[in-house]
Amino acid sequence: MSVETLHSLNAESLEAAIRRAGNPVELLRNSAYRPHTFPVAAEFTNWRSEQAAWRESCALLDQSHHMTDLFITGPDALKLLADFGVNSFAKFAPGQAKQYVAVNQEGFFIGDAILFHLDDGSFDLVGHHTVLNWLQFQLETGSYDARIERDDNSFVRGQGRPPKLYRYELQGPNTAALVEKLTGQPLPEVRFFHMTEFTIAGHRVRALRHGMAGQPGFELFGPWAEGRDVLDAILAAGEEFGLVRAGAKAYSTANLESGWIPSPVPAIFGEAEKAYREWLGAESLGSLGGSMDSPDITDYYVTPYDLGYGMVVKFDHDFLGRAALEKIAGTPRRKKVTLVWNTDDVTRAIRSLYEPGTPAKFIDMPKARYALFQMDKVLHEGRWAGISMDAGYISNEHVMVSLATVDLDAGEPGTEVTVLWGEQPNSAKPAVETHRQVEIRATVAPVPFVQAVRDSYRNA
Repeated sequence: MSVETLHSLNAESLEAAIRRAGNPVELLRNSAYRPHTFPVAAEFTNWRSEQAAWRESCALLDQSHHMTDLFITGPDALKLLADFGVNSFAKFAPGQAKQYVAVNQEGFFIGDAILFHLDDGSFDLVGHHTVLNWLQFQLETGSYDARIERDDNSFVRGQGRPPKLYRYELQGPNTAALVEKLTGQPLPEVRFFHMTEFTIAGHRVRALRHGMAGQPGFELFGPWAEGRDVLDAILAAGEEFGLVRAGAKAYSTANLESGWIPSPVPAIFGEAEKAYREWLGAESLGSLGGSMDSPDITDYYVTPYDLGYGMVVKFDHDFLGRAALEKIAGTPRRKKVTLVWNTDDVTRAIRSLYEPGTPAKFIDMPKARYALFQMDKVLHEGRWAGISMDAGYISNEHVMVSLATVDLDAGEPGTEVTVLWGEQPNSAKPAVETHRQVEIRATVAPVPFVQAVRDSYRNA
């Protein structure tokens, strides 16, 4: 997809829209951009049972439609990725994958996605559009001997045109036995975030060893035309292993157990990023929601260290933002945590919907997200101490939690904090009804939240 194609979908550039609105916060807070959409069935049974499946048996999650692929090929493909990625690429070989992270020149987070090294000089960057747009801009405006092919998610592409690849995630304790039944072969030894190949229904299937919800699992992918055959084979073999298809509602909560924060605000609003904002369409970014009310967009910025990505930052190569990150690495300001919301406060907020007067902001189930960039204030001892970025209900634990980044002195497990829930004043986003802001007490817990998930990630 070319820059002209991107702009034909968006008559106004992001930079022009910001000038019209007055500042980035005002523009994003009132944006009609939807919370991230999963264009698959909401539920196949019910989201509680579907959440339970990745703990108790095996869950099948269809990833074919909600993510965007950016295929990058050519002699300079790896150079492009390394120039803008904080990760090390020294030993990044075909058959491997990694959580790719990009920052701006000041070391603030642009976005992240899963990077697959498919073959020599061939890569697939899969995930949210924020970091994909950033890489596409750098390629189209830089001097790189590389090419891209973009396959947007099905909501953007339109249901009439299928994706290039199918992606099926199998997660849960019965996954290994199911895969052996599917392939008729013993399960090969595959390291975490490494790939192997299976033959399923007569088709070559690539498989990434993954653990999205912290359980044993594989992400299976291949050409879309072969996807129905592979899916039918999975469903047929899965009956004896308690296979459960998980819909969009359950899928959207898996990250709450594994600890991945989906979409922080990208740090693209400085003078250095002006050319990017002029290139990017106004409707290509997202919406801002939550109790964070600073008019300064930089207050919403985070660093890789704030998000728990410190272990992937490697100073073994030159990349945009390296000098800034070298300084930040020595004095991190925040850490990623799970916040366990107080049950009485949550139920009190829900009860307000059935009482006279203005209620609290509706808490949707199982994911309480009403903007792409969900930014709620976290208070500790009466002062601002961080940002809660993604909230939802974990049926397996019977708790409401959120993923947050908080100041180090508020980040120890057991620390009591408060999440401000709802907007004041209410914004004009379509997902925002008239409501009042309320305080939700919360207790700091580790991330990943579930012990079994922490153990599996530590071993990986």
